[in-house]
Amino acid sequence: MRQIVLDTETTGLNPRTGDRVIEIGCVELVNRTLTGNNFHKYINPERESDEAALAVHGLTTEFLSDKPKFAEIAEELRAYIDGAEVIIHNAPFDLGFLNAEFQRLGLPSFVSHCSGVIDTLVNAKEMHPGKRNSLDALCDRYGVSNAHRKLHGALLDSELLADVYLAMTRGQNTLSMDVEVEASAGGIELDALPLGEIIVVSASLEEMAEHENVLAGLDKGVKGECVWRNYSPKV
Repeated sequence: MRQIVLDTETTGLNPRTGDRVIEIGCVELVNRTLTGNNFHKYINPERESDEAALAVHGLTTEFLSDKPKFAEIAEELRAYIDGAEVIIHNAPFDLGFLNAEFQRLGLPSFVSHCSGVIDTLVNAKEMHPGKRNSLDALCDRYGVSNAHRKLHGALLDSELLADVYLAMTRGQNTLSMDVEVEASAGGIELDALPLGEIIVVSASLEEMAEHENVLAGLDKGVKGECVWRNYSPKV
């Protein structure tokens, strides 16, 4: 199974108004293992970046002026991506730009070269409803260090996303909470004692109503039914 984790940097937010791709970073996974066969290109967009975009990626017009144009790297990108499943965070953004670049050259769409697309932002929202699911937030959640990330960069962000994706999809190896305790050499084994009587205090009707109000607020926040509905009795 060959997967490509991909990210782009662009001159702005909208390819329909002439914004262009200025950096592509790709990281290859084969059978969920990083291979080191990465793809990374800076691209001369033949236009300046918006101030807001420049503040994000820091790639100046002067720096990009001697880099190849997209037409010069398109065939290499097509060969690299061909037949792979592509993993992108907020896929519509990057695919919109890449499809526009391919269309500008009269080539079949970028997505037509891929066997499929995984959007990790969509997956993260399903797994963590109502929480922040930016790449930085996911790095924090899954213990992926991004301390060296001062500005956005396509290759760096692809490397971080690859680690996040592997952590998101690794799954839990065991659901068991059992802990085996071995007596140390020479230790004293104590007799098991009966448990005391368990006292159960049920919630009052007023408390149940207040609980329902909290759940209703959570439902509104996730625009659906929050996960706690599965564990909550109805009032």
